[in-house]
Amino acid sequence: MSTQDILITLSTATFFMALVAYISYKKTVGEVGTQEGYFLAGRGLSSVFIAGSLLLTNLSAAQLIGLNGSAYGYNLSSMGWEVTAAISTVAMAFIFLPRYLAGAFTTLPQFLADRFDEGLRRMTVVLFMVGYGLVTIPGVLYSGSIAVLQLFDIPSLLSVTYSQGLVITIIAVGCLGAMYAVFGGLRAVAISDTLNGIGLLIIGILVPVLGLSTLGEGSFLDGIKIITSSETQKLNAIGSSEDPTPFGTLFTGMIFANLFYWCTNQYVIQRTLAAKNLAEGQKGVLFSGFFKVLVPFLMMIPGVIAFHLYGSGMESIDLAYPALIRDVLPIYATGFFLAVLLGAVFSSFNSLINSAATLFCLDIYSPLKKGVVDDSEMVRVAKVASIFIALFSFVIAPLLQYAPEGLWQVMRIFTGFYNIPVIAIVVVGLFTRQVPALGPKVIIFFHIITYSLFQFILSDLITIHFIHLYAILFFSEVGIMLIIGYFFPRESMWTFQKKEIVDLSPWRYATPCAVSLLSCVVGVYLLFSPVGLVNGISTYFKPLIVLLILMNLITWLRYGSNTPSGPLTTASDNN
Repeated sequence: MSTQDILITLSTATFFMALVAYISYKKTVGEVGTQEGYFLAGRGLSSVFIAGSLLLTNLSAAQLIGLNGSAYGYNLSSMGWEVTAAISTVAMAFIFLPRYLAGAFTTLPQFLADRFDEGLRRMTVVLFMVGYGLVTIPGVLYSGSIAVLQLFDIPSLLSVTYSQGLVITIIAVGCLGAMYAVFGGLRAVAISDTLNGIGLLIIGILVPVLGLSTLGEGSFLDGIKIITSSETQKLNAIGSSEDPTPFGTLFTGMIFANLFYWCTNQYVIQRTLAAKNLAEGQKGVLFSGFFKVLVPFLMMIPGVIAFHLYGSGMESIDLAYPALIRDVLPIYATGFFLAVLLGAVFSSFNSLINSAATLFCLDIYSPLKKGVVDDSEMVRVAKVASIFIALFSFVIAPLLQYAPEGLWQVMRIFTGFYNIPVIAIVVVGLFTRQVPALGPKVIIFFHIITYSLFQFILSDLITIHFIHLYAILFFSEVGIMLIIGYFFPRESMWTFQKKEIVDLSPWRYATPCAVSLLSCVVGVYLLFSPVGLVNGISTYFKPLIVLLILMNLITWLRYGSNTPSGPLTTASDNN
């Protein structure tokens, strides 16, 4: 980039980012002085802000870089992490969220303290904090920083080495991102996420359109013809055992990994816990599921385009998307892309920091103080904790450049240290009454030791894909807890206590919406498979798609015919 191009890019990026910051400030001023205002946005988030925040919290730069890199280097098999997540959003909407809101919980460890004891609460906080600090937050920072690094060629611009440029970029991006979480709390995070989410969708559509046009030498349709008629194995989502995500893993460990992420991961569920009522929460969660189904089109097809444009000779698969951006986006759009990219980084980064600070304050600091902490002190402690968490991530993030398998795979492997025991504990906690706190405490140690052995020490002797290992460990750990509950049951059966701080009336159209969402999951897999685009459309494709459409029509007509006469009203309409 020339100096003039850099100035244009920086000025347009600054304008959009300043606009988002200004709107977020205006919407949050005077709203974050209390604990509930800072940590849960005053329990007043509507479905739009929940869906928008979930979208951008999840679809971070790690996905932009990692998923496109996986598509470039392999195929679309890794879309399983994204598309099948829609199933977990359905589980969240119908199973987990009603119970969380009924108990008026602020954090997941708070629920575990209510169900088991304070000791387990502290142990799960440690799991989350270590996982966030060593893997998730640094991963988000690293992925966003390498995109900025490539876009502006920071090492050449500053006359430094690649590693030095990366460190500088990480610190700059991290400092800017932390400001939202430190000063604005969850409400600022949710509002800025929603605004940046709109920008992300625009970029998500623009990049593959321009990339296909470039591939087709000016013709968008010719570009589509090229990727659907040559090297079509790149469009295959049915991964083999040699691919990053074998298809069989969708039915084993990936189920539980996605359930953890969408139903128990604090930094994701925190915005749903802030819903103004159950109906709004269900809408927000289900709408976010539809966005997940779009991920292959927005965040993996560009990787396929990059393969057709550049071949397979890139130094790292994580460089495919930044290279495509640099070559296909016009200079006047790079500033907007930079703003959206940084917005995606900021979203996940500040959401993680806010959630980590929430966990520290409400599940460690407040219990140590016996709960006698006023609002001003709690907010001050949260801000200090956020700063320390951010600084720690600055140290870890640069080390990820040495990951040989790419960022996406490394993050998935290391989250295995805490995701499976958490979802196993929550499932047992929700659906049993006699299992004591001893059970979850035993399986936390069991999981860390066993997962370490299989993943790092015995990996040459026992070749089990880490996602299959997720499932094996999940069922083993649930079994261990049930056995402990049978032989050493609680002295008194646990009873769920409803608080009903918010309206718990469900959304009327939640069921047909869920049916449509699950149908979209099936449809996308049919499209990106040997039944669909791989090696040409088969004779089975159209009848199967028609069957899915008919099933949806019947479901919606059934629920429509059961609608009471008169104006449509829902729980959310009365707020």
